[in-house]
Amino acid sequence: MMKYFFSIFVLISVFINPLNVYAEEIVLAGGCFWCLEHDLESLAGVNNVKSGYAGGELINPTYENHNGHQEVVLVDYLPEQVKLEEILRSYFRNIDPLDGGGQFCDRGDSYRPVIFFDNKDDEKIASYALNAASRELSVPLQEIKVELKKRSQFWIAEDYHQNYADNNELKYKFYRYA
Repeated sequence: MMKYFFSIFVLISVFINPLNVYAEEIVLAGGCFWCLEHDLESLAGVNNVKSGYAGGELINPTYENHNGHQEVVLVDYLPEQVKLEEILRSYFRNIDPLDGGGQFCDRGDSYRPVIFFDNKDDEKIASYALNAASRELSVPLQEIKVELKKRSQFWIAEDYHQNYADNNELKYKFYRYA
């Protein structure tokens, strides 16, 4: 019975959202997930962006306890409409790639910049993006503090963190621009 359930679930998912069959994902850490989520959602070809946690060992992390994890976003995108290179270019424009101790007012390990890649192709593209940032900023590559790591388990954040900028416009603007 269970093996049929999974097949039916996949089939229904394809009918409900056929574009997602061709979608790819990338997980990015770069400070507070609210800001990355908001900025990356505006890119054409991005289906959705979910806030969450990744990179640590803790199972079922929460906002109150995500020790060892970074605050991240899971970017679901259509590669025919937006290339990973474009997503990473936007990512680098929304973080401080020279700061490995956090981002802007958010300090500590949870807020350090990390690109979590799925495969060798994504790792190569991410590595190229690091080099491009180094060239554009006219700094040696070793001064770029964005880490490349193999993707690990993505844990979705609590509902109140999803679409935070849209659902809490005043609080978000105060946080973002204060």
